[in-house]
Amino acid sequence: MDASSTPLSAPSLKGETTIEEPDRAGRAVARRSAEIRATIPDVELSVHADAGALLRRAEAERASTTALVLAACAGALRAFPRVNGAYRDGRCELYSRVNVGVVFQTPSTPVTATVLDADAKSAAELDAELSRLAARARSGELTPPEQAGATFTFEDLGDDGIHRAGGLVRPSQAAILTAGAIRPVPVVRDGTVVAGHELSLTLVSDHRIVFGALAAAFLRRVMELVQE
Repeated sequence: MDASSTPLSAPSLKGETTIEEPDRAGRAVARRSAEIRATIPDVELSVHADAGALLRRAEAERASTTALVLAACAGALRAFPRVNGAYRDGRCELYSRVNVGVVFQTPSTPVTATVLDADAKSAAELDAELSRLAARARSGELTPPEQAGATFTFEDLGDDGIHRAGGLVRPSQAAILTAGAIRPVPVVRDGTVVAGHELSLTLVSDHRIVFGALAAAFLRRVMELVQE
């Protein structure tokens, strides 16, 4: 058998193999991700929101766009209680408090911290709490109580330059919303093309409790609040 037909072993094709053992948090994320994909039938919907008003409000209120989108999510959750719930043991649970879990990226794994009663807080209060939780997440100081009790999850991927992305619905929740990076786009106003800004919002929901029409109505309400 000549050299051209001699099969090469997998290690020689791939080069040297380095084994990297995940830490405890990494193993937990891997396990939960597999469980979510295997057990939750989700549906994903996206919209593109005009972000011009959002940027003006952020400047006027001296708040981050993340805090303003979080406020929009909280307001929509109060209007659509079913999205602020979960499908568990064949039943739909609806929660009275709007507690939004916010995903923060750390050098090792993403972590989620909970903003309690997000619908009752101003944009400035949300902004301050997000800054505090982000710092604690990066330093690994988040406590279990700070990560508990979320009824919905929100993730802003704008700082990573991601324009659009879905997410994984947590087993104890009905949905997750992700916001992409705000980007400049041409828009048509009164028949004229002008410069504008666009924000992609993506909702992934558990179809056992949040059906397509409800998911669309909720996402549309978030978009309306972002554009107000």
